[in-house]
Amino acid sequence: MRIVGLTGGIASGKSTVSNLFKASGIPVVDADVVARNVLKKGSGGWKRVVAAFGEEILLPSREVDRPKLGQMVFSSDSKRQLLNKLMAPYISSGIFWEILKQWANGAKVIVVDIPLLFEVKMDKWTKPIVVVWVSQETQLKRLMERDGLSEEDARNRVMAQMPLDSKRSKADIVIDNNGGINELHQQFDKVLFEIRRPLTWFEFWRSRQGAFSVLGSVILGVIASKQLKIGS
Repeated sequence: MRIVGLTGGIASGKSTVSNLFKASGIPVVDADVVARNVLKKGSGGWKRVVAAFGEEILLPSREVDRPKLGQMVFSSDSKRQLLNKLMAPYISSGIFWEILKQWANGAKVIVVDIPLLFEVKMDKWTKPIVVVWVSQETQLKRLMERDGLSEEDARNRVMAQMPLDSKRSKADIVIDNNGGINELHQQFDKVLFEIRRPLTWFEFWRSRQGAFSVLGSVILGVIASKQLKIGS
């Protein structure tokens, strides 16, 4: 199974690319969706985050007020690091189980959409790595327009993340999203062609079909050895 890593930065267009993969029939494991599930009321992640940040981050429904929590952590390096530390084990295990589900379904290629792909060292488990890149100027402009933020607030959120230039330097494939939607689609079509190439031998043996092939070979080998013993 080929596990493609997809990452980018806030307001870079990563979610748009993720949706293009889904529309093309490629299964996507979305770390943001996993993170939302991890923070559901009463879950282990919810209990740890509430214990650390207090009940002031809760809505009247007792669900986490995600925008409020976001404001708290984006304005403080220590709080952001604490939140990442609390959430990381739950998110990692959630992603693992989602990948396992796709493996069980027989998927040959999946995309793992993780904003913090490099920061949490999950780049070691994905190949190729696709980075959606924009200039910082474009990133700030889009973020202010999208979320109605001041330039200072937008800059704080951008600076709280690993620079996109650093992510680009670690990528196998870069999608330059400084242009319009038509340019993005043209680049995406090329990326889609690349990741749909035939699996390598390693990727094949990592797939469900490959595992069954190994199992079948072992079973046939056992049967053959028993028949040889009987014949002798």
